[in-house]
Amino acid sequence: VLNRSEVPPFTIEEHSDGGDDLRMKYRYLDLRRPPLQRNILLRHRMAQSARRFLDGEGFLEIETPFLIRSTPEGARDFVVPSRMNPGEFYALPQSPQTFKQLLMVSGYDRYFQIVRCFRDEDLRADRQPEFTQIDCEMSFVEQEDVLEIFERFAKYLFRETLGIEFGSAFPRIPWSEAMARYGSDKPDIRFGMEINDLSDRARGRGFAVFDSAEYVGGIVATGCAGYTRKQIDELTEFVKRPQVGAKGLVWIRLAEDGSVKSSIDKFFPAEELLLLLAGDRMKTLAALNVLRLEMGDRLGLRDPGKFAPLWVVDFPLLEWDEETKRFYAMHHPFTSPKPEDIPLFDTDPAKIRANAYDFVVNGTEVGGGSIRIFDSGLQSRLFETLGFSHEDAEKQFGFLMNAFKYGAPPHGGIAFGFDRFCSLFGGADSIRDFIAFPKNNAGRDVMVDAPAPIADTQLDELALRVAVPE
Repeated sequence: VLNRSEVPPFTIEEHSDGGDDLRMKYRYLDLRRPPLQRNILLRHRMAQSARRFLDGEGFLEIETPFLIRSTPEGARDFVVPSRMNPGEFYALPQSPQTFKQLLMVSGYDRYFQIVRCFRDEDLRADRQPEFTQIDCEMSFVEQEDVLEIFERFAKYLFRETLGIEFGSAFPRIPWSEAMARYGSDKPDIRFGMEINDLSDRARGRGFAVFDSAEYVGGIVATGCAGYTRKQIDELTEFVKRPQVGAKGLVWIRLAEDGSVKSSIDKFFPAEELLLLLAGDRMKTLAALNVLRLEMGDRLGLRDPGKFAPLWVVDFPLLEWDEETKRFYAMHHPFTSPKPEDIPLFDTDPAKIRANAYDFVVNGTEVGGGSIRIFDSGLQSRLFETLGFSHEDAEKQFGFLMNAFKYGAPPHGGIAFGFDRFCSLFGGADSIRDFIAFPKNNAGRDVMVDAPAPIADTQLDELALRVAVPE
């Protein structure tokens, strides 16, 4: 006997009797369980496969700093006070974005790292305040070059980790088409049930909900004609949930004998009845996407052992915020516009398409990237459209703009959510069980009880005072 153990607080077996909170508190014991060990082993193998592939393609693994300058765009930063510079703060990087662009200026044509990133945002099952990316950048490339090499990269990981071969090229769907067909820029294409735009056909029949709506759309749930009224009422309540956001559901039931029943019989002839949602176009499409995925789950169409990768391309460069009355960058302010769309800066910035792309698998965005702006004049034009004054842009991004003055090559790249990739390959919805020591949904590490107050002496050294909200 080398060491004695107390009776553990839960069973160390395949299926434990410990709840999430208890297992998180004793994470070092939870990690003894076979399913967690398989997950961590899978993560290790994927990391090694990624390094082998990228090294073979001429990428150099280069580390970038964790203590950087805060930038207000994007999610909230985690900030770190500086003892040696009282009243000043570092920020933890949300991604290595600007530093990898500096490496391209420095002449390192192909860079990567498997790196920690930090975002202070509200959490859910597939988010953590600290997470890992496979971050990559390349010089002298266009979009096609990036998609080609990282499609091979994805196929390599599928083959090496799961033994799955993809012979044909992954589909490429423009953002506008993905939204119109699936109501999502990360569509699950393992099954059909695509969204139909029925706005023109549905209006003008005296049904006020449709007549006043910007958009009317619907899906066909094949095989559900036998649904009872109770099941249909459950679906109606489902679409009213906050995460869906619809006010109600118009339904049709077409039986095998050809008979039709619907909630709006008096407005439409039977042969034209459809299952519909209506309202603001983008909100209705988003609601139809959630309804489509729910029906896919109910009908068993979303097999976790089946993988359907695709690229979503041609995103909008900008998105308008009605509250602040300004544009924001849909990805980040260094994303290059399509060259043919540059004249739209003067006429209709909302229509500018980005040289951006997302890698999507089974309804999950696994990776995303873009071709970057390397021309200082074009970068200044985008900053101006985003509402940055010259002084603001210089203050926040001056180091990058100054670097570009010394000759920046055309460059672009992509970052994969490594934790998410691992959970996808492991057939799980949550990334938590593929991270050795994760945080809970409140952003706490209940094992070490962090975050926690610090001593007054430490606050004095940092020249800080704490104001606790009432």
